[in-house]
Amino acid sequence: MRICVDLLRIATLAIALVVAACSSHPGPIVDTKGVNMAKYEVDLAECQAYADQVHIEAGVARGTVAGGAVGAATGAVVGDTAKGAGVGAIAGAAKSARIGEREKSQVVKNCLRGRGYRVLN
Repeated sequence: MRICVDLLRIATLAIALVVAACSSHPGPIVDTKGVNMAKYEVDLAECQAYADQVHIEAGVARGTVAGGAVGAATGAVVGDTAKGAGVGAIAGAAKSARIGEREKSQVVKNCLRGRGYRVLN
């Protein structure tokens, strides 16, 4: 039980670090020549609302469990199952959080493209 609590704390810290890193990533870069910026701001907010439908937490939870299982198996080979599970859980959580953030970013960009904007990144 203690290992589970420690893994949860470690995974939560890892997720916070990944999300902080991802949130510092710039949003979509749009060619604004000839664009009504007031309309763009409304469209951007609506597209971001669509992106909020991507539930990163569920993916992170699955990544934590899967990473923990793989890490535990690897740890068993080298003789430290608990440490392996912890490292695997962190890696799985971080990877899943990155994938989720990337998906959210892609939703925003696709939405803006669908509304006629030239997204440059």
